[in-house]
Amino acid sequence: MEGQLSPDQKFHLITRNLQEVLGEEKLKQILQERELRLYWGTATTGKPHVAYFVPMSKIADFLKAGCEVTILFADLHAYLDNMKAPWELLELRVKYYEQIIKAMLESIGVPLEKLKFVKGTDFQLSREYTLDVYRLSSVVTEHDAKKAGAEVVKQVEHPLLSGLLYPGLQALDEEYLKVDAQFGGVDQRKIFTLAEKYLPSLGYDKRAHLMNPMVPGLTGAKMSSSEEESKIDLLDSKEDVKKKLKKAFCEPGNIQNNGVLSFVKYVLFPLCGEFRIKRDPKWGGDKTYTEFEEVEKDFADETVHPGDLKASVETALNLLLDPIRKKFESPELRELTNSAYPSKMIKGAKGGRGEENDELVPSRLDIRVGKIISVEKHPDADSLYLEKIDMRGIESQAMLLCASIEGEPRQVEPLDPPVGSAPGERVFVEGYEAGKPDDKLNPKKKVWEKLQVDLKVSEEFTAQWKDKNLMTKLGQIKSKTLKGGNIC
Repeated sequence: MEGQLSPDQKFHLITRNLQEVLGEEKLKQILQERELRLYWGTATTGKPHVAYFVPMSKIADFLKAGCEVTILFADLHAYLDNMKAPWELLELRVKYYEQIIKAMLESIGVPLEKLKFVKGTDFQLSREYTLDVYRLSSVVTEHDAKKAGAEVVKQVEHPLLSGLLYPGLQALDEEYLKVDAQFGGVDQRKIFTLAEKYLPSLGYDKRAHLMNPMVPGLTGAKMSSSEEESKIDLLDSKEDVKKKLKKAFCEPGNIQNNGVLSFVKYVLFPLCGEFRIKRDPKWGGDKTYTEFEEVEKDFADETVHPGDLKASVETALNLLLDPIRKKFESPELRELTNSAYPSKMIKGAKGGRGEENDELVPSRLDIRVGKIISVEKHPDADSLYLEKIDMRGIESQAMLLCASIEGEPRQVEPLDPPVGSAPGERVFVEGYEAGKPDDKLNPKKKVWEKLQVDLKVSEEFTAQWKDKNLMTKLGQIKSKTLKGGNIC
């Protein structure tokens, strides 16, 4: 296909669905002479989410147009951005990003052998690069550096010097990766214009810049790794995808800041070439669209209901996520995920500031086997009882986990550990063995309350969290007689 495309066709493929291009004429000139070399960089901070399919679909376009594409895992940038990634976790985060990005690309059929993967610290700590950082810092003003990072670097009341270095390093990456263009979100525009302004002052060429629009999140604002309600994680279960899409902002007839519609436009159409709405025959039956504008018009006219749009996107999205979920079922990648994103506070190197990971994973709960040694009627209630529990020296605000089925009367019974379990043994969720529990749960974060919603008893009487078994080293946690109930 690449050999059949004219320079104009390649240019169209490279620039379609972009919000802005700086240096169009330069791109066209290069395409008349040879293939375009460009790079996309991602700071290895929070976990990538489904909005990352937007740049992935553009990378697929670039490869179809014959471009030479480099993906940069910007580990040093992740540290410079207010230490979003602690120094101790940089290497693990890079490994996680490499595995998850490659899994995403494979799920949309992108051939990995045509891509070049680079880690920032592989070249950003060299003597030549370091000298160029000093050279650049001697000509870039504090005003320009601060302005350039305003929409990318985390803004805090007392900003660190590292945040001012961030834009300059991103500019230098263009020279050291030997590319013609850099690709990123439109939120990077000020960094791109800083690069165009200052790289020539060091004797380096001005590059072209390609910008994607920012895709709204599920709440209508920008989709962000740090805002749980705004995003769908790449490893979210089908149940979580359904739950999050159900809550997504998708007002009837409203096509503004609609993250569900945007996903159809910037991911599903470029990848699939069409989109199918599935609905009940009494509401018009199934309909296949070959142009996004037709979907948008029908939604604006309220011919397409938000519920049907969400259900259809859910089906398409799960097809993309299934191969990624399957790949990350391996024990090695589970361990990598838990190690790269531990649930405890991580202290920065040499007294640096720490990172509190707000990811909701069951390993944050310190659940232990206990032995009930006495039961007494609560003096101030008719139906509450106080249990004294032996935890074998484990300091804990003990809370008895029970299976519960609502009704009249309500049925409740304690969960049983495997025979032979000893008081104090750790209870974990299958696949989350390596995570470390929080030293103390912050009541304002409601960690227990949010995790407890997905604690259930299966039809086989097994205690589970999101269909994964609660275990000790000796086996599964069970309910004696209650199945299909909640765990409280």
